[in-house]
Amino acid sequence: MKKVHYAIGILRIILGLIFLWAFFDKLFGLGFATPYDKGWIEGNSPTYGFLMSTKGPFAPLFQAIAGNVIIDMLFMIGLLLIGLTLVIGIMVNIAGYSGSLMIFLMWLAVLPPKNHPILDEHIVYIFVLILFIYFEAGSYLGLGKQWKRIVNRNRFLQ
Repeated sequence: MKKVHYAIGILRIILGLIFLWAFFDKLFGLGFATPYDKGWIEGNSPTYGFLMSTKGPFAPLFQAIAGNVIIDMLFMIGLLLIGLTLVIGIMVNIAGYSGSLMIFLMWLAVLPPKNHPILDEHIVYIFVLILFIYFEAGSYLGLGKQWKRIVNRNRFLQ
């Protein structure tokens, strides 16, 4: 395996851990992005605070769905599954596309970003997730090669 493959594998795992950390922080209210008493497990919405604080051109749309039970469930399931698949290295294609969509929607919610008229870390994450698909990042430091043999005829499951 080449050095670049290790780098791609490590980057994939790191981004997966970012998604997983966001899931657990919002689930339990670990005191980082989510205050201690605001965890989803305590009946609070993981989307309400963020979406209600939006101020950009799409603010009315995002504020209208803030705290919706279905939106909360989709968001939390997305964080968990995208994080797990990236860390393990299976279904990286699905994680790449769905993670890009999730992050794109979050980017729309923060428009315009604080430090640049258009670009911020959301755009960087989207490009990294798409690169994972094209470089078959699950094959490096993950179970992607084994998973590929199992689902060989269903490329979308890789």
